This record gives sequence, structure tokens and C-alpha cells, in this order.
Amino acid sequence: AGRDVLGRGRTGSGKTIAFGAPLVERLLENDGAKNRKMGRKPRALILAPTRELAMQIDRTVQPIARSVGLFTTTIFGGVPQFKQVGALQRGVDILIATPGRLEDLIDQGRLDLSEIVVTVLDEADHMCDLGFLEPVQRILRQVKKDGQRLLFSATLDKGVATLVNEFLPSPSVHEVAGEDQASSTIDHRVLLIEQRDKAAIIEQLSSGEGKTLIFARTRAFAEQLADQLEDAGIPATSLHGDLNQARRTRNLQLLTSGKVRVLVATDVAARGIHVDDIGLVIQADAPDEYKSYLHRAGRTGRAGKQGTVVTLITKARRRRMDDLLGRAEITATTVMAAAGDRVIADLARV
Repeated sequence: AGRDVLGRGRTGSGKTIAFGAPLVERLLENDGAKNRKMGRKPRALILAPTRELAMQIDRTVQPIARSVGLFTTTIFGGVPQFKQVGALQRGVDILIATPGRLEDLIDQGRLDLSEIVVTVLDEADHMCDLGFLEPVQRILRQVKKDGQRLLFSATLDKGVATLVNEFLPSPSVHEVAGEDQASSTIDHRVLLIEQRDKAAIIEQLSSGEGKTLIFARTRAFAEQLADQLEDAGIPATSLHGDLNQARRTRNLQLLTSGKVRVLVATDVAARGIHVDDIGLVIQADAPDEYKSYLHRAGRTGRAGKQGTVVTLITKARRRRMDDLLGRAEITATTVMAAAGDRVIADLARV
């Protein structure tokens, strides 16, 4: 039960429940629920790259924990810390946190990780991409040396390999369909278009009934696209780094609840999107590297459902796109398309 686990898992493959239930069980084995002391130290830590993912993990883990008398709390930046400090003072069993705020509270002497017996790193590759490698290393050096560690990551490159080498010397390895192997439920399409047609094509692709996620390179373009879709009568909103936490949560909730059908996001903001029924991902701006493509594509086709990824590029970009798809080990159908074409109408219906 205490063996370290290295999970190559794509998001949306049910892994939160897969690690949440055994984690709670592990704490119970040590008479966990009997310790109701005020100010007791946490004994499990789940690290996530973004506050949105931390909140989502809490929504899954909290009911399991509460059913057996264990308490969870979330710790992340972007909100005042007094509520988080209050929860720690009352005593908590499972911490779900982003590295930045967690380190702040440790540095302030408000948090002690010395009793942590289980540590989970979710989306470890995203944490490294966001510059959290060193904070994560410092955090892991403070938990119990003989504790159990579980690390989940879509890719196992650079920073993630560093973490595995230091903290998971001989893990049990599990493949949960890596993002690059998950294309069986995802249909990949590349449309060669004229730049001047882009806005009209995006509008047509977004006119279907299902939920659509559009990736834009800049915040300004994300806002512009969302406004354009709204003007066309397609309920849409945007998600980007200029929005405060309350607005980001609200805009994401609009998509989850179905009040809007289309969310236009930048890459960093989209890291926190975990909505299981997105049927179509549109890349209004093609990504620069294959890892970005895999993470974007991983927002659809989740939990075994069918999904479609449509990338819009000009002919001049085709060679770079083919190269990127090759590196991602993805087979895509590439066709020329103009506004009003049948292929676009068909894709809007998927």
C-alpha cells in the first residue's frame, strides 16, 4: 500500500478518484479519523499546478474524506490567506494546494509538513512548465522521508525526471493512456485556410450544440473572439490571465453549467480547465510546440468520450504543423477549407 507510484496519466481519466480513495484509506489505517485535535498537523498533501485544478480535486476528494470523518482544505494564491490559515489552526487532515501559497505559509511558520505520510503530485509536468520545479523540491524535502509519493504526469521530460530521480527511486509505474496515446477517442483535423477567413470559420465551427473550447494566443484575441461570437448569437466567454480569480471561476462555471457553449482561452489560463463534456477544441492559433498541442487536445475526448480537435493554419505554416504532429505521434486529416464549406458545417455538428 505504501509503494511509490509513477502514473503517466492524461487528465480526465478518472485518476482523482483513483488516488483519492486509497489516500483516505491509508490515513484511516493509521487511526486517522480518531485524531480530532484542534491544530492537528495535516497527514496527506496533494499538490496541483493551478487553483482551478486544486478546487476540482477538492470537489472529488472532500466527499470521500468527510464520509469517514476526515477534513480537507485548499490552499492557493489569488485570494486572501486568512480563511486558509483559520482552517489550518482548526486542524486538517488532507491539504490540496498549489506550490506558491503553500511555501508562503510554510515560510510564515503557519504550516508544518513533518507529519505528511502521503504526497500526491498531480499534473507534475504543468507544475514544472509553470516554474514550480524548485518549490516542489523544497516542499517534498519537508514531508516524512519514509512516506508514500504518487506522481502523475502526461509527459516525463526534464523537470519531471528530476523529481522522479530524487523522490521516487523505485516506483510502481502505471500507464493511464498518456495524452499522446489517447488519440483513439479524438479526431484530429487541420484546416488550411486564408487568414481573412479565420473569424468567419471560427464562428461557423462554434455554432454547434455541444461545448467548444477555443485556444487563442493572446488575451486580446481571446476577448475579441468571445465578443464576436456573442454578437453572432453564440453564448461565449473568455478565460485569461488578466481576469481575477472570481471572474475566472465564474466564467468557467458558465461553461460547466451550460450557460455558455463556448470558452475562448489562452494556454496558461486553460491549464485549469477540467470539464468532461467538451466535444470540440478549436486552435485559432496553432501551438508552437507539440506538448502544448497534447495538453490542448487533452481537454476533449475525456473519460472515453469522442472529441474533435480542429487546428486552423495558413498554407505557409503547413510544414511546421506536420513536423509538430509527427513529434506528438498524432495522425491528423489535413484539408483546405473556406468559410461556408461543407467540411466546416460537418465539424460544427460533431
